[in-house]
Amino acid sequence: MNDTGRDMKLFWTCFISLIATSFGFIVRANLMDTWAKEFGLNETQKGEIFGVGLWPFAISIVLFSLIVDKIGYRTAMIFAFICHAAYMLIVISAPTLAGDPTAANYSSKGYWVLYVGSLVGALGNGTIEAVINPVVATMFNKDKTKWLNILHAGWPGGLVLGGILALALGGMDWRMQVGLVGIPVAIYGAMLFVVKFPVNERVAAGVPFRDMLKEVGFFGALLVSVLIVFELANVLEKFNISIGSDAVMASLGGIDITQKIAIKFGISAVIAAVVGVYTMSLGRPLFVFLMLIMIPLAITELGTDSWIGSLMEPEMIKLGGKGIYVLLYTSFIMMVLRFFAGPIVHRLSPLGLLAISAAIAAAGLFSLSMAEGVVIILAATLYAFGKTFFWPTMLGVVSEQFPKGGALTLNAIGGLGMMAVGILGAPLLGNIQDKSIDQSLKAGNSALHAQVMGEKKTSLFGEYQPLDEKKVKVASETAQGEIKKTQEAAKKNALKTVALFPVGMLLAYLLLIGYFKSRGGYKPVHLDGHVPAGH
Repeated sequence: MNDTGRDMKLFWTCFISLIATSFGFIVRANLMDTWAKEFGLNETQKGEIFGVGLWPFAISIVLFSLIVDKIGYRTAMIFAFICHAAYMLIVISAPTLAGDPTAANYSSKGYWVLYVGSLVGALGNGTIEAVINPVVATMFNKDKTKWLNILHAGWPGGLVLGGILALALGGMDWRMQVGLVGIPVAIYGAMLFVVKFPVNERVAAGVPFRDMLKEVGFFGALLVSVLIVFELANVLEKFNISIGSDAVMASLGGIDITQKIAIKFGISAVIAAVVGVYTMSLGRPLFVFLMLIMIPLAITELGTDSWIGSLMEPEMIKLGGKGIYVLLYTSFIMMVLRFFAGPIVHRLSPLGLLAISAAIAAAGLFSLSMAEGVVIILAATLYAFGKTFFWPTMLGVVSEQFPKGGALTLNAIGGLGMMAVGILGAPLLGNIQDKSIDQSLKAGNSALHAQVMGEKKTSLFGEYQPLDEKKVKVASETAQGEIKKTQEAAKKNALKTVALFPVGMLLAYLLLIGYFKSRGGYKPVHLDGHVPAGH
């Protein structure tokens, strides 16, 4: 490690701030079933809270990427610190803010407090990544992929450390676990005042703001805008503020769901068109292709990690453990491997590493969906090796191929991935389970289905009918046993579904390898457009 001329305190500040984001993630994953029991959450609502802990990340990471060079990295990090502190305060106050536990609206109020708190925390997380990715890419601009992998060892490292601490406090009030997030938050907050942030390499090279936007262009902006507009519309509808409200429908003669979707796409297209006209660019085709790959990549890694504790709980209980152990184990493997990413990337090339990782991840997820007993450990090991290098290596590829994009291209693809997890991935895994339980009980025991199912609800993935946890609690022991078996089967079905994503990624990476081979092989691009020979 050569730190000559670099303030390594700054690197470790970035590293610890990333640990803070993963502390929040692991605590939420560990407490979700506890919250579900306390506030009566169904599987889709759990998925929505997982999701809102992720997708607002994209809003802050994209917005701050546009202005971070103007306001300064330190100012952005202070904003993140405030968001993290507010997250802890809101979530810890959830039982108090929800009111009387015996009241009919206690469950609904509790859901919304957890939802809002997770949203605020996610805004802080996005701001953290809007800063640390371009900072580290600038600090180590000749070895970006290696150091971005080392930086992102902080994510699984935080999962392991935070998870162990959370389990150690498992017998205490769950609010103590939420308070654990304050440890890394306080550390990086203090370090902000003793480090000096660099000027981004794009700014230092004199690349204009408009040229940065050109890398993204119309199609890149469209991908980001579609996800943001659809999710913001979904949130507004939760507050009964929707496209197609009674007043609007009356004035327009009524609009159906198809027309609502068309309006949302129209708004997204207008936003993208503004970017396209301003830059006179459709976006770099390779960058847009990488953005499309990032969607299944993020769902494969973070979408599965959001649920892995719950999905593995039934099988781990049989082994005398907990589902969260699987996440801690796979995270430990990721942490170790990311620290040694440099030699691996040098030997395989970033795209070769990503292709191999996709194949291994697909095999690991399929294995987890069928594994029983100690075989779970082997399947989890396979999955861990597969997902380890996904996120930071993709960031490395983008940073090496599109240096003119500065903070924007680097963070837009990360934001898109996190949005995909929050809007599509985490809710999808919950919805798969709800629908699988609904269909299995309806086909196998219609009387039990009528007894324990709740009211029909609507999500991004259409109408579904979840279990009513209150009805399940008063059902007979035999009925609860049948429901438990149905739930276990639904969890494995969710893993089989998500295993299809890395299969598609493998095909995409093979195409990219062929593309670069036709151009003389993969090589990093310098800001002057020169690709150094033999680099």
